[in-house]
Amino acid sequence: MVETQITIRLQSREGLKRIQTPPSLTTKALYDKVKESFGYCSYGYTLHRDRRNLKGSEIRSSISETIKQQGIKHGDLVFVEPIKGVNLFPEDEEMQDATAGSSSSGSTPGSINDGKRKDSYLPDLPLPASRSASMGSIVEDNVDITLSNQDGLIKRQKDSKMCRHGEKGQCVFCAPLEPYDEGYLKEQNIKHLSFHSYLRKLTGGVDKGKFAALEDLSVSIAEGCTAHPPWPKGICSKCQPSAVTLNRQTYRHVDNVMFENPLIVERFLSYWRSSGCQRMGFLFGRFEEHTDVPLGIRARVAAIYEPPQDTAKDGINFSLNDEKIEMVNQIATGLGLKCVGWIFTDLIPEDISKGTVKHLRGIHSYFMSAQECITAAYFQNTFPNPCKLSPKRGYFGSKFATVIVTGDEKHQVHMVGYQVSNQCMGLVKDLCLLPTKDAPELGYVKESSEKQYVPDVFYKQKDEYGNEVTRLARPLPVEYLLVDVPVSTPKEPQFTFTVKSGITPFPVENRLVDGQIQDFNALASYLNQFDSTTPFIEIVSDFHFLVFIATMDFVSIRDYVGPLLEAIRNGDYSKANEWRQSEVWGTVERLVEASIAPGMASNASVPGSSGQQQVITPQSVWTCSHCTFHNQNNGTACEMCQLPRA
Repeated sequence: MVETQITIRLQSREGLKRIQTPPSLTTKALYDKVKESFGYCSYGYTLHRDRRNLKGSEIRSSISETIKQQGIKHGDLVFVEPIKGVNLFPEDEEMQDATAGSSSSGSTPGSINDGKRKDSYLPDLPLPASRSASMGSIVEDNVDITLSNQDGLIKRQKDSKMCRHGEKGQCVFCAPLEPYDEGYLKEQNIKHLSFHSYLRKLTGGVDKGKFAALEDLSVSIAEGCTAHPPWPKGICSKCQPSAVTLNRQTYRHVDNVMFENPLIVERFLSYWRSSGCQRMGFLFGRFEEHTDVPLGIRARVAAIYEPPQDTAKDGINFSLNDEKIEMVNQIATGLGLKCVGWIFTDLIPEDISKGTVKHLRGIHSYFMSAQECITAAYFQNTFPNPCKLSPKRGYFGSKFATVIVTGDEKHQVHMVGYQVSNQCMGLVKDLCLLPTKDAPELGYVKESSEKQYVPDVFYKQKDEYGNEVTRLARPLPVEYLLVDVPVSTPKEPQFTFTVKSGITPFPVENRLVDGQIQDFNALASYLNQFDSTTPFIEIVSDFHFLVFIATMDFVSIRDYVGPLLEAIRNGDYSKANEWRQSEVWGTVERLVEASIAPGMASNASVPGSSGQQQVITPQSVWTCSHCTFHNQNNGTACEMCQLPRA
């Protein structure tokens, strides 16, 4: 017997359509017919029987429920409501992509700028593109290229007791070891494999790593699935992320963080010593080989840049919207440096007379708090590591390191370094990991909601009977997400920037402390310390000084600083002296010369200047010739613009 056909009217923004269907049609098949009738490219819509009560009259997609059971009869009108933010037509998607590309400023391909980070205290991640990357388009760091061309074998000397062969022979007791040899690493007390040793382990064997491919963890629903309505209306095995079991990472991307000399850290800690407040900064340096670990990589730190921040004795609030950071990165690039990590203090004095601090972090409490782990993962996602074994994105993990200045077991100030695992980076990238309120050592993995699907995340630990059990990561001990990175200074100090004894360094940026503020007076005081015999390249070889002169307002130098940076990077004294003779720097020298007080004329002079001083007659009120501000003092500089009195 042929089943009677009924007519259903479909009302959408595109108009009215009619379809013929039997009453036994499932609601899922009804969604398919609607998609076919209107030419939609996805299931980004819902069906309703009553437009005035959309929530109560929704027709849910089901393979077991029919339209007859839903109460739909011949001639009924069904309303099609699109889901906000979901594209129903291919041309709409292209138009939105073009609009987003023209209207969003500073975003890169693959940026998470779709509003999903509204519940996060961190801004959008400028992640690299997720499109497939060809092997030729991936540009690895210089240290990675150098290490990939080495064999990495650990040489061994002939054993006089065990070897029974000639000088040119080899046996199992003297043959070179692979860089990932467990016995050697344990003997040398190396806790983690270097990243390139890990790659050699993956690409070893008979297949030579033919099928080895590195992929970062993703716990978000795969995009582009058209077999069902979007979450929370539907999900399938194709787009559903798998459950995650957290493992301790056996390798690390950076094996050591080395500060070139102790003065870098002392200059950073001077803020805490003078104010008692905590401080953070970004580490600028370069990556190089670390010979203490097979195929190891070391981050060599040359300077610390301190962004704008609100400091207190128990915490830091810093802003990532720094207007100077673009110029800072340009200066670092011109000097052959890059951002290799970040550093922050966690110091509370214990006995001021002895100079001791409290021992806060350790096995008895925590090594890094959950909030610090999330912030570190955010930075590592922002600075990904180029890798040719990651064909999808061209990036895998990160070399970005975290350094904490805190108290050790002897209550002395010391530094410890960490990285968070690649699994932690994936959880933070997909907004699945949260800090807890009362326990800093515990994180919490979100539960699924209508806005976001979160798969189950597990970790393994031993119970009181010594058995290994699997637990749900709610809450999650963040120690599973940490990788130790040693921090050190060399026996013989190294200097990228000049350090001269008897000279007060230029103030560090963004420090609102008396005597440490960067302004024109600080510039003049710094330059006046040098005599005419001091080479110019030694005067300007200071990272904080270069940042200030490139961003100062009273003389625009940012467009002319490139040749100076090249001279400093190459140690070219003659090229630095040529730049010194330029008109733009001559303007700065004349302003500094005019700002010197008469009492300082016999003791200081601007390098390269004639030493002539401008005598200023005290007046009650004088007008600045630069900004026309009326000053009520007899000073040598304007209170408003800080430029010298003319």
